[in-house]
Amino acid sequence: MGIGIVVGVAVFAILVTILIAASWCKKYKKDVDEKIGNADTKAREIIDNALKTAESKKKEGLLEVKEESIKAKNELDKEIRERRSEMQRLERRVQQKEESVDKKTEAVEKREAALSAAEAKLAKKQEEISKLNEQRIQELERISGLTSDQAKEQLFKSLEDEVRHEAAVLVKELDTKAREEADKKAKEYVVNAIQRCAAEHTAEATITVVQLPNDEMKGRIIGREGRNIRALETATGVDLIIDDTPEAVILSGFDPIRREIARIALERLIVDGRIHPSRVEEMVEKARKEVETSIREAGDEAALEVGVHGIHPELIRLLGKMKFRTSYGQNALRHSIEVAHLSGLLAQEIGADVRVAKRAGLLHDIGKSIDHEQEGSHIQLGVELCRKYKESPVIINAVEAHHGDVEPTSLVACIVQCADTISASRPGARRDTIDTYTNRLNQLEEISNSFKGVEKSFAIQAGREVRIMVVPEQVSDSDMVMLARDISKKIESEMEYPGQIKVNLIRESRVSDIAK
Repeated sequence: MGIGIVVGVAVFAILVTILIAASWCKKYKKDVDEKIGNADTKAREIIDNALKTAESKKKEGLLEVKEESIKAKNELDKEIRERRSEMQRLERRVQQKEESVDKKTEAVEKREAALSAAEAKLAKKQEEISKLNEQRIQELERISGLTSDQAKEQLFKSLEDEVRHEAAVLVKELDTKAREEADKKAKEYVVNAIQRCAAEHTAEATITVVQLPNDEMKGRIIGREGRNIRALETATGVDLIIDDTPEAVILSGFDPIRREIARIALERLIVDGRIHPSRVEEMVEKARKEVETSIREAGDEAALEVGVHGIHPELIRLLGKMKFRTSYGQNALRHSIEVAHLSGLLAQEIGADVRVAKRAGLLHDIGKSIDHEQEGSHIQLGVELCRKYKESPVIINAVEAHHGDVEPTSLVACIVQCADTISASRPGARRDTIDTYTNRLNQLEEISNSFKGVEKSFAIQAGREVRIMVVPEQVSDSDMVMLARDISKKIESEMEYPGQIKVNLIRESRVSDIAK
C-alpha cells in the first residue's frame, strides 16, 4: 500500500510538470510570435528608408555628373577655340613665309641668269686674251729665237743666282755684325766674371798613396796569413796594393769617399800601432763618421761661400759629397761653386736675379753626387732631387736645361748654361783623354767631308777649329757662306764639346801655263 501511494504521488507530479510545461510553452510561443512580428515591421521600415535614401543620393549624383560634364564640355570648347585661333595665326605666318621665299627665289633666279650671261662674256674675253697671248708668245719666240720653256729656265736661273748672291751677302753682313757685337759683349762679361772669381782646381785619380814610416809596417798591415789586409778591404770596399814601392801603400777604388775612409783609417792604425781585425773595424767606423762630418761641413762651406741660404739639409750633404767627385779632372764641388759665382756675376751684368742665378749654378750638377749609385744621367737625377726637396720651377728648369736637353724657359737657365760652359772650357779646367781627343777630331773631319763640294778637311787647335778646302768649280764665293753655316749647324746638332768650334772654308783657284 505504501508503494502504491508513492507511485501515485510520482505520477501526479509528472502530470503537474507536464501541464506546467505545456502552459509555459504556449506563453513563450506567443511572446516569440509577437517579437517576430515586431522585427518584420522594423525591417520593412528600414528597407523603405534605405530605398528612399538611395533614390535621393542617386538623384544628387546624377546632378553632379551632369554639372561636371557640362563644365568639362565648356572648357574643351574654349580650348578648341584657342587652338583654332592659333592654327589660323600659324597658317597666316606660313603663308607670309612662302610668299617671301617665292620672292627671294625669283630674285636669285634673276641673279643667276645675270651671272650666267656675265660668265659667258668673261669666257669669251678670256678666250680672246688667250689667243692674243699665244700670238704675243709666238712673236716673242720668233724675235728672240728661244722657246717659252727655254726663256723661263734662263729667267729662273738668273733670278736664283741673283737671289742666292743677295741672300749670302745679307747673311754674311748680319752674321759679321752679330758676331762682332756678341764677341764684344761676351768677352766683356767673361773677363769681368773671371777677373772677380778665382777658384782652386785639383785633379784626383782613382788611387790614393799612404806613406809608411818604414817597410816593416807593410808586414804588420798584411797580418798573419793576410787577415789584417782582408779585414781592411772588407770593411772599406777598397783594394790595398802593397808592392815594391818603398815606404808606401796604394789604395785603389772607384769610389773616392771609400778611398778617403780607408786612408784615414789606415793612417790612424799606423800611428796607433795596434793592427788587428777588431781594431781595423773600429778605426774604419770612426773614419766613416769623420768623413760624413767632413761632407756636411764641405756642403755648408760651399753654400756659405756662394751666399745661398735655405737649401734643404740633404741637398747640402749631397753637395758635400761632390767634394770627392771629379769630371775630366775637374773637382765637381769646386766647379759648382765656380759656376755659381759666374752665374751671379753674369746675372748682375744683365740685370737678372743674382740670388736665384747663384742657387741654380750651385745646384746644376747636384745629380753627380749620386749618379754612380743610381740609374740615370746626372741631369735626370738632379731634377728628381730638386723636385723632391721642393726647389722652385726656375731652379729645376736650369738644372734640366744646362746641357741643352730641354729648352730653357727663363733667363736664369740661359745664364747657368753660359757659366757652365765658361767653367768647363777655360784653359786648364779639364783634361781630355787621348781617345776623346782623337774621336772629336775624326768626327769633325767626317762631318765636314760629308758635304758636297768639300775636297778635304783638317781639324786643328785640339778640335777648336776645322779648316775645309772646297772645290772652286762646285762652290762659289756666295755658296761658301751658306755652306759654312750648314756645317756649323750639323756640328752643333751631332757633337758634344765644351766652348766653340771655328769653321774656316778655303776656296783657292790655281792656273798654270808654260812659256815656250
